[in-house]
Amino acid sequence: MTYSGHVENGVIVLDELPTALPEGTKVRVELVAPGPPSDSTQQRPTLAEQFKDLIGKAEGLPVDMAENHDHYIHGTPKNE
Repeated sequence: MTYSGHVENGVIVLDELPTALPEGTKVRVELVAPGPPSDSTQQRPTLAEQFKDLIGKAEGLPVDMAENHDHYIHGTPKNE
């Protein structure tokens, strides 16, 4: 059985229920469409968003720095 409903004052309210469900009945709730995020549930900015002003600003680094950072930092052999 599938019933539709909505959240009202933090409580799930079923829109149409032909009969009352017995106390203790197990149910499953599936979020159909998320509502606007509240202050406590807003996502934090990603690292890319946090450092957007720094991205692409490094100058004078080797073009293979990402692939061979161990070579440039620790002196290990370069990856081929």
